[in-house]
Amino acid sequence: MPDKYFDLLITDRNFTLNAGYEPNLAKNQQSIGQDIQHAIIESGLATELVAERSPTLRYDVFTKIILLVETDRRIIPGTARIKEETSERLYLTADTYDFGKIGVAING
Repeated sequence: MPDKYFDLLITDRNFTLNAGYEPNLAKNQQSIGQDIQHAIIESGLATELVAERSPTLRYDVFTKIILLVETDRRIIPGTARIKEETSERLYLTADTYDFGKIGVAING
């Protein structure tokens, strides 16, 4: 399948450069995952989650994150899932219409 989505690849909040000091590209699943990761960080939900200790209120933030992710037109609604790896790290999975399953790590 031809590449449909492109973005500059960001690693550790910096552009990822190749040997010629040109930015690498994120394509398709990687681009979608990166967009989702940035949307969550920019929404403030990742920070809110780090500050929250109540399990009930943490699950409320998880629900907000899932709803945010599922507003992306490339994600199949109802497929987003969150696994809490640590109190400051989440792993989100979701199915895309064109590229199957994606996985994204979110650090608070």
